[in-house]
Amino acid sequence: MSAIRNFKNCGSVLVTGASRGLGLQIVDSLASGGFSPGKIIATTRQPSSAQKLQELAEKHPNIHIITLDAVNQESIEKSVEEVDRLVAEEGLNCLINNAGIKVESDFHTVTAEKMIENFHTNAVAPLMITKAYLPLLKRAASRGGAGGAGKMGIQRAAVINISSGLGSVELAWGEEAKNIRWYPYRTSKSALNMVSRCMAVDLEPDGILCMAVHPGWVRTDMGGSQAPLSPEESITSMLSVIGRLTEKEHGSFLNLTGEVLPW
Repeated sequence: MSAIRNFKNCGSVLVTGASRGLGLQIVDSLASGGFSPGKIIATTRQPSSAQKLQELAEKHPNIHIITLDAVNQESIEKSVEEVDRLVAEEGLNCLINNAGIKVESDFHTVTAEKMIENFHTNAVAPLMITKAYLPLLKRAASRGGAGGAGKMGIQRAAVINISSGLGSVELAWGEEAKNIRWYPYRTSKSALNMVSRCMAVDLEPDGILCMAVHPGWVRTDMGGSQAPLSPEESITSMLSVIGRLTEKEHGSFLNLTGEVLPW
């Protein structure tokens, strides 16, 4: 639990897809857990209809709600302008690419449109968002962070991509592969893993950590009621892992307990 407290030394955290599910729980846990970062920037497509997020922001003045449609480039660029004004010279310390969708379709029902829809939201959008926010991340990284110059981590600058174990090519075999034939979702998360790995190479010279994390099977609208983990259990564990990340985990694919997952 101690590593999660490192968020207290993090100047700013931006969470995409923060109006529901895991994104909302990330914002709630960060704001309410006694280890809140300086600024929690919660993005959603329609802030006016995000009632639970609005209620959290009323209770916690360090939550800032920003409009961001992850698949709209104009919306992405406009959100950067707003966040730039918020973080100013300190830059953005931690970007959590959480926004995602699940399109379930097997071999017989899958279409090109379903594949492209899921791929755009889950793999292309995190890449475009990270590209757009790179100047703010580089600004934070150049300051060295609470961990000191040269060290990687959320206190300096980090990009965390919320992936899924279902995106693992090695694990997509046997009974699981027979039971979960979600071509659009599974391949989009595999693509996100490759995006994460490629970005890790490109962001390393600037001292920006980049990795992918699997939050587990969680009881959300996306995960369903049969999932074994509550959102709070998943996010508490996952934030603890994210809080202790260093250059050793740069470019990695971990689960919510910190175990290395196969690509």
